[in-house]
Amino acid sequence: MVQLPADARAVVIGGGVAGCSVAYHLARLGWQDVVLVERHDLTEGTTWHSAGFVGQLRSTVTQTRMIMYSAGLYPELRDLTGLDPGWHGVGGLRLATTPERHEELVRQAGAAETYGLDLELLTGDQTRERLPLLETGDVVSSLWLPGDGWLDPARLAEALAEGARKLGVRIFTGVAVTGLETANGAITGVRFGDHVIRTETVVNAAGAASGVIGRMAGVDLPVVPIKHQYVVTESTGVSVDTPTVRDPDNIVYFREEGGGILVGGYVRTPQVWDEPNPLATPRHLFEPDMPKFEESWTSAVHRLPHLRDRGEIVKVVHGPEAFTPDGEFLLGETSVRGLWVAAGFCVHGLAAAGGVGKVTAEWIVDGAPEYDMFAMDVARFGPHARSASWARAKVLDAYSAYYDIVYPGQERTAARPLRRSPAYARHAERGAEFGEKAGWERVNWYAPTGDDAPRPKGWAGRIWSPAVREECLATRDSAGLFDQTSFAKFDLRGFERLQALAGADLDRPVGTVVYTQLLNARGGIEADVTVTRLGDDRFRLVTGTAFGGHDAALLRRHGVDVTDVTSAYACYCLWGPDSHDILSSLTDDDLSFGYMRSREISVGSVPVRAQRVTFVGEYGWELYTPVEFGLTLWDLLAETGVRPGGYKAIDSMRLEKGYRVWGADITPETTPFEAGLGFAVRKSVPRTESEVELACLVVDDPAEVCLGGEPVRVDGVPTSRVTSGGYGHRVDRSIAYAYLPKGTARAEVGVNGGWVGADVVKGPVYDPQNLRVRSRGKL
Repeated sequence: MVQLPADARAVVIGGGVAGCSVAYHLARLGWQDVVLVERHDLTEGTTWHSAGFVGQLRSTVTQTRMIMYSAGLYPELRDLTGLDPGWHGVGGLRLATTPERHEELVRQAGAAETYGLDLELLTGDQTRERLPLLETGDVVSSLWLPGDGWLDPARLAEALAEGARKLGVRIFTGVAVTGLETANGAITGVRFGDHVIRTETVVNAAGAASGVIGRMAGVDLPVVPIKHQYVVTESTGVSVDTPTVRDPDNIVYFREEGGGILVGGYVRTPQVWDEPNPLATPRHLFEPDMPKFEESWTSAVHRLPHLRDRGEIVKVVHGPEAFTPDGEFLLGETSVRGLWVAAGFCVHGLAAAGGVGKVTAEWIVDGAPEYDMFAMDVARFGPHARSASWARAKVLDAYSAYYDIVYPGQERTAARPLRRSPAYARHAERGAEFGEKAGWERVNWYAPTGDDAPRPKGWAGRIWSPAVREECLATRDSAGLFDQTSFAKFDLRGFERLQALAGADLDRPVGTVVYTQLLNARGGIEADVTVTRLGDDRFRLVTGTAFGGHDAALLRRHGVDVTDVTSAYACYCLWGPDSHDILSSLTDDDLSFGYMRSREISVGSVPVRAQRVTFVGEYGWELYTPVEFGLTLWDLLAETGVRPGGYKAIDSMRLEKGYRVWGADITPETTPFEAGLGFAVRKSVPRTESEVELACLVVDDPAEVCLGGEPVRVDGVPTSRVTSGGYGHRVDRSIAYAYLPKGTARAEVGVNGGWVGADVVKGPVYDPQNLRVRSRGKL
């Protein structure tokens, strides 16, 4: 074995593009004594057989920014290292052959405007002019992205590795990791047989084998190797300047390769690679499976007619790709301190590898990356994700639908149901339409009693029900009952460390509920929570369903003692002007305690912690009870005749009240002051100045409803994008939020392929004086 060092500041495991990029960026940020280890030669896991596409336009701003960074870095590597990564900046076409896909392209083009991404929406004829090889008779439109291209994956990894070496990184190949050393929940070293490199920072960039590496430290990573296939045809003289092409309606993509065509695609019946030790052998490939590839090949021949006569396949590449349950990367620090992951590239990882290295290195060195990384943070997966069968079912579903149009609010059915409230059966009996979040089954809406609500135009009207309006109006006029058992709930100890994170003052009397944000060193919002003081050093924190893993990891990193009690308590929310009369009919306890206060009461025979908190802008309570009482409590409340409601109604009502949602309206990149949450920040926290603020837009046409991500213009100039939007049924207006220059009075929003005017309003559009939140009666 080569002589490995005894110590290192960081050890990166994996010599593919991910590992080489992380090592390069760590060194570029000034870290010395970085070691990269690879059990084979560089690139010989999954990197070497990648098709090499670099497509910049993605579904989120963070994905797009990471790939835009990568696309800028790759051409520079030649000058930085003297090695050519094989970058071909030929541009890219994304085709639409159905009206539905055209709608998607229009939305993507609008989003791209907000990213500053150069593109052009083409007609079918213009598409053919751009690439005469194409059959475009069935092409409705296409997006032309001049910044797209492709590169040689192995040469990219070598260029990144050489850049890392020039900055002092030591790279060792032919060495296999046999174990990870830990102590007190933190990484202490990496074992190679009898040798250990002592280190406090390890990055698991082992691709399809990252799950094996994670388990060495007791960390279960939901990474599943999937078989993915592409072919290369004989040379037919295709120009090296040929753009890359994606034809998602026909699940095929292709580009030039050696004068021929490289053709890849996705299958509806993918296969898992059942191998306990994946990538144990270098450059592993499976036997060709041409019957599986038939649909993609047929689509390619249709799109490129010259392949009918000159399309002999000369190479088949059938290799493993690391997929995750939601088709997103796995990045960030695991539950073991100092053990990081940069894996789960889901086929499109080569395009983002530069960005992955950048954000991972920033995360490690600075404590936070430049971008909002929640959607890729490994902490987004809770304990339920450790199940191999759950991960497999989700991954197979994600892969099979990889090129499908994903409509906002669309629900997938794989691996469901899993986590259920005590009242789940009651919801089902009443005709609930369920959604899923973090494994929880949650009511989106119940069966409607009528159909008199106007359906929004475009995508907003696709996944929709008139029941949402009924539930909102019932809550406004009488009361609504909502099951929010899926809330993530934590019992905390460690006041001083908790207070150091929180923007608000938590040193309040026992029984006080405090709304606050948890802030990072830059003042950005890492979490948006309520904290109830239960004792001198006992607190209960409640956060969103999807954010539990993220927020718990954040708290623990800062030394707060965290006990997850999510599954210990059911939570039902009773809101509306009649809620006091409803609850008082079930209890003899005093309900006169004020807003943002908490008290233990009995509802019937059920012990309940009642909290005067609302997320819909109506008087009422969050009612918490141990799960064994959950069904009884629901039945007691439901027997009063109160109308139950779902999460879509909650979202509509919170938009009317201007209540922010973390991950959309507020993120680690935004501060409480520009988000309009300065009231929730104690005076000792430094105030930050910003030229923008989160503004409420009331769209001129109520039928034009935003869903998030739509472009916003001020005086005809691209300015921002919608953070969240929807229809406010209590005010009958289309509402959206966006960060705009202070003082903006009018804007335009790009919705459904057109531009619609909108007024910028101050404060919430519903009950701006907050009278309904504090009053028991109808106003």
